[in-house]
Amino acid sequence: MRIAIDASRATVAARTGTENYALQLIRAMLALRTPHHFTLYFRDRPRADLFPLYPNVEHKIIPFPRLWTHLRFAAALWADRPDVTFVPAHALPLVFPGRAVATVHDLGYRFFPEAHPAFERRYLDWTTRLTARRATRLIADSEATRRDLVSQYGVDAGKIDVVYPGVEGLQRASEAEIAAVKAKYHLPERYLLFLGTLQPRKNIRRLLEAFVCVAQKDSSVALVLAGKRGWLIEHVLAEFKHPQVVLPGYIADEDVAALYSGALALVFPSLYEGFGFPALEAMRCGTPVLCANTSSLPELVGDAALLVDPLDVQAIADGMARLVSDAALRADLVQRGYRQVESFTWQRAAEQTMGILENAA
Repeated sequence: MRIAIDASRATVAARTGTENYALQLIRAMLALRTPHHFTLYFRDRPRADLFPLYPNVEHKIIPFPRLWTHLRFAAALWADRPDVTFVPAHALPLVFPGRAVATVHDLGYRFFPEAHPAFERRYLDWTTRLTARRATRLIADSEATRRDLVSQYGVDAGKIDVVYPGVEGLQRASEAEIAAVKAKYHLPERYLLFLGTLQPRKNIRRLLEAFVCVAQKDSSVALVLAGKRGWLIEHVLAEFKHPQVVLPGYIADEDVAALYSGALALVFPSLYEGFGFPALEAMRCGTPVLCANTSSLPELVGDAALLVDPLDVQAIADGMARLVSDAALRADLVQRGYRQVESFTWQRAAEQTMGILENAA
């Protein structure tokens, strides 16, 4: 079977959840060593070490400045005519030949439109409608996303497969590694951590409001907001300038495990997540988790996290205060987290995805 894969997201230098999903899943699929032939299509030339070399894998670099998916990638598919096309980031080309599978990560723009730029919201809506209609099969990161595809776009539930991404490659860092990362990013000794793109959908304003309540009672703990600054966040950060709020910016891949490991807890009261990577990554690093009780997060964390209403500032503050003061609670959540995250592996995700591609073709 000849499988075409849109690998354009995998070359992004500062990867977030979707880009990391594309990279790790493609790597795991190639490592299965199936008899199929894979063609990976890139917009930018990948680093030589990004994907291992296999005899049944071909790389095609097809640069194009605008509308790469709908023009350049589509043209390559018309020329190559694969048996099935896989797009790991939910935007299939407008017109292309043959069968296709695409992953839809979340529909947050439908539930919190004010948290997305207008053009991005319209584009996401258009591409998701197109993909839902054109794809032979759809992959959802969670049962929550599958339900949302059915309710928001009328997709037949039988057309959607739920495949949980993997959460691997991270483990608890040593004390020396933690100390080095604290020094590198100028972090305090005791801190609560948020990790992700700083944007309205991540509920940063309410998180800051809640932390101010905590900081009034405990001056020894800080809130570290780690990640790239996104849309509509600068005025929020300017409004909540606080000596105990630290903004280290984007965190290099090699420092993420130590950043998690050094935190008292991860605080992740996001308004909407199709799949909350930070919650499970923190668990792998032995860090307690506080997260929202909405969208996919309860499904993913089970009983291994402290769940709060993301719209209730006082509930977020109370949860943060409990995690700061209650060492026994933190220890219990750490052990629950280790057990919860065991089943989220990229090999399992790759095997399930490969089966879906074979059936679609």
